[in-house]
Amino acid sequence: MSVPFIIVSILYLIGCGALIAAILLQKKRSAGNMSSIAGMGNAADTYWDRNKSRTMEGSLERLTKIGGVLLGLLAIVLCLI
Repeated sequence: MSVPFIIVSILYLIGCGALIAAILLQKKRSAGNMSSIAGMGNAADTYWDRNKSRTMEGSLERLTKIGGVLLGLLAIVLCLI
């Protein structure tokens, strides 16, 4: 094993742990999904939902998206090394 492979592997494991923690800290949204399926549309669009990007939940969603992309890129790098 080479040194770059070990470094990228350690970064990958740390990223996996951080992504798991970010996903587990998020709230469940099953009721919101059901309202869109039932045809309620934007009836649940409240002040809280529109300003969610400033909350902890919005930050966790953003972290989850960015972390997923970074882990995908790290996985590709690991395959190429």
